[in-house]
Amino acid sequence: MSKVFLSAKLPVVTTQILADQYLDVVTYTGTGLITQTELLSQVREIDYLITPLSTQVDAAVIDAAPHLKLIANFGAGFNNIDVAYAKTKGIQVTNTPAISVNSVAEVTIGLLLALSHRIVEGDQQMRAAGFPGWAPLYFLGHELAGKTLGIVGFGHIGQAVAAKAQGLGVKVQYWQPHRLTPAAERRLGVTYVPFAALVASSDFISINAPQTQENHHQFAAAQFRQMKATAYLINVGRGPIVDESALLAALQQQTIAGAALDVYEHEPKVTAGLEKLTDVILTPHIGNATVEARALMGTIVANNVIRVEEGQAAKFVVNA
Repeated sequence: MSKVFLSAKLPVVTTQILADQYLDVVTYTGTGLITQTELLSQVREIDYLITPLSTQVDAAVIDAAPHLKLIANFGAGFNNIDVAYAKTKGIQVTNTPAISVNSVAEVTIGLLLALSHRIVEGDQQMRAAGFPGWAPLYFLGHELAGKTLGIVGFGHIGQAVAAKAQGLGVKVQYWQPHRLTPAAERRLGVTYVPFAALVASSDFISINAPQTQENHHQFAAAQFRQMKATAYLINVGRGPIVDESALLAALQQQTIAGAALDVYEHEPKVTAGLEKLTDVILTPHIGNATVEARALMGTIVANNVIRVEEGQAAKFVVNA
């Protein structure tokens, strides 16, 4: 009987699909994230590894699993896995793309609204000092209508963010390494601008890009100095795209107006000092944390195991 190891608790649908195929399934149930030591001890006899983004699957883990056929990553990203090394060992690595699109786009818009209307700050005010009473100039925010949103990374998620933002009367411009066709831009109602121009002209900047070697610290001190003093940064892409130490300094010095982060440079840790600022919203990587999205992701990873077990090609292979 083939063995499957889940390095974190996953939706019930995942284990049910695997159990229905009479696979031997073991799930890590310890407190907190699985440690490297525990992972190494668990993979020695397994045929399949299902793992979330928080589990680091490096060469040592791969070498410790001589029977491993598939690493099914529970998430759209896969920078937690040494995919190139896995390929040299003949091990397929898969992800769960597209499933997160709507959920991540909704969270992006939620953060956009929360920043502009100071919703989180207002909640904190009510729980601490309380509400002193309505006054014409009290707790002013900004309306989104007529503002410019710059989206960095314009794949499925970035395009979904654009569509939702346009419903609020927001003008959308975008940048990514590969420009869309003019016909696509007209259809989506967006404008392409060079990266520096997007940074300098946007009222809100939303990072919806995957992590690459090229975009590490794409937003650092120089970019924060180029942003409007009234501008806000939202990162729901990948943490290392933002130099959080530089972001902290920019916020403390009021170089920019505020920020919202759902992903972190040293995840799960947050750069010390950010949590003390009232113009910052911090959420615990909840971009696709919905019952609907996670169930679909769980179905994909389980079905990929079944496909490989039955001698079929896995779907969504990232190291083919």
